[in-house]
Amino acid sequence: MIAPLLTLILGEVPRGSGFWWDFSMALGFSGMAMFGVQFILTARFKRASAPFGIDIIYYFHRYLGIIAVAIILLHFLIIRFSNAEALGEINPLQAPGYMTAGRISLILFTLLIISSLWRKPLHIHYDEWRMLHIGLATTGFLLALIHIEGGGYYINAPAKHWLWAAYTLFWLLLIIYLRLIKPWKMHNRPYRITGVKQETDTSWTLALAPDGHNGISFKPGQFAWLTLHDSPWHIKEHPFSISSSAMHPEQLEFTIKELGDFTRQIKQTKVGDIAYLDGPYGAFSIDHYPDAPGFVFIAGGVGAAPVLSMLRTLADRHDRRPLLFIYANNQLQDIIYREALESLTQRLNLQLVHVLQNPPADWQGASGFISTSLLREVLSDKTSGFEYFICGPKPMSDMVQQELHKQKIAMKKIHFELFEMV
Repeated sequence: MIAPLLTLILGEVPRGSGFWWDFSMALGFSGMAMFGVQFILTARFKRASAPFGIDIIYYFHRYLGIIAVAIILLHFLIIRFSNAEALGEINPLQAPGYMTAGRISLILFTLLIISSLWRKPLHIHYDEWRMLHIGLATTGFLLALIHIEGGGYYINAPAKHWLWAAYTLFWLLLIIYLRLIKPWKMHNRPYRITGVKQETDTSWTLALAPDGHNGISFKPGQFAWLTLHDSPWHIKEHPFSISSSAMHPEQLEFTIKELGDFTRQIKQTKVGDIAYLDGPYGAFSIDHYPDAPGFVFIAGGVGAAPVLSMLRTLADRHDRRPLLFIYANNQLQDIIYREALESLTQRLNLQLVHVLQNPPADWQGASGFISTSLLREVLSDKTSGFEYFICGPKPMSDMVQQELHKQKIAMKKIHFELFEMV
């Protein structure tokens, strides 16, 4: 991210500019570099995201974007108060084109942050927001490049000019790859819907098989971005955890709960429909801990999807390590995979603990929420060395993590998904 600053210090530097002017320019170049990095973060390069998990990458992407806009805004404000005459005319009919480009770029970046942080209060549909997000980011970035090139104050020397030109070309090629080449590759590797199964009143499982190619290999617990009823160039994709066994990649399954406009259309999917996948992604997998003495899974609602993938994979591998699965739902009829989980208890060394917020009168299991008392009751000294996987609503996940810390479970043994950003 500091590469553009080389244009400020290599070779001859303009004299007489003053500290605040130079500092402002440094902020501008740094902010642009951060926005350039944003395209890499959202490119989903598997090797780059694998050590962290793409959910963490996306959180970093969000906060880096806020910092970048703040830095660029500070770049403008410093000039505004220390050297206002350098800004020239505000009227775009009279101002130089590169200055107008810079001002519009700042406005677009600001709208980008506002629409991202307050998407739901502003009632912006997710698919519409994604298109808006991409449009604002790409247009703002290109206008900022025009602004820098037009100003030319620190890049007018030939060596600096070529350095910045190469830097700019890299980001432009990356944008082309993300928005043209990658969707084309997905388009050439389609999938066919082979099954549509209703799990509960509001959740469905889609089965997909590769159409004319070998499909993907994945680790149990990973997820993929699914495009359904549309072209991959339209960027109407949504992330879902794979719920099937990693030992059978020839047919993938995704269990999806009706939570929004897209997910409410899942039940309209027909066998034979075409789908596209981008994946697999995610570090939320038992395969990263092959020597673990056992595993504890804690999930709520459809958060059980990656857990089911891990359990099914362990069963297909004939793994006999001790397993504990604490699964929370609202009502008995909301339990996804109830029969599948019961059958897995026959194939695995699995203790299954259901927790219902509103249980029926004859319910013999745990009731209410996953609580401190429940965790202390079902966890033991034997499970203290296990690996813990948590997936569900954020309040539940936060509470469970806090309680596990209190029970002296090492942080490195606690793994969780963070997908509230989508």
